[in-house]
Amino acid sequence: MKLSNIIEDFINEMLKESVGGEIELQRNALADKFSCVPSQINYVISTRFSPEKGYLVESRRGGGGYIRITRVASGDRSMRLMHVINSIGVQIAYGDACAIIKNCYDYDLIDQDMAKIMVSAITDKALPVKQPARDKIRACILKNMLVAVA
Repeated sequence: MKLSNIIEDFINEMLKESVGGEIELQRNALADKFSCVPSQINYVISTRFSPEKGYLVESRRGGGGYIRITRVASGDRSMRLMHVINSIGVQIAYGDACAIIKNCYDYDLIDQDMAKIMVSAITDKALPVKQPARDKIRACILKNMLVAVA
């Protein structure tokens, strides 16, 4: 069996055993476990755990960095939400976030009450920090709310 397949199986097993279908990995630790280079881990994650396959992947670089993989429930609605989530990026302005929420409501991906809650959670008033941190936090909150309803 190829190393890529072994790594994929290991990650899938971790996801099965996880609570909520979400895991956090240390890229270097995983590379050490499988005696490979970290770029091999990147390859497996980017090719086997993509949004099109129903996964949300977030990463933070640096010494305390991690890779978070979230499995999203399957279905047409979930896949549309995954595409929305992946279009958000690392940061998002309030107006752009509201437009995304409105589109999700217009396409029946979320109901009116959820749309109101989402807008309330991402206002500048709800995020009393300075830019650019505010737009980064707003993006994280919006992504996580959409993952929760996917």
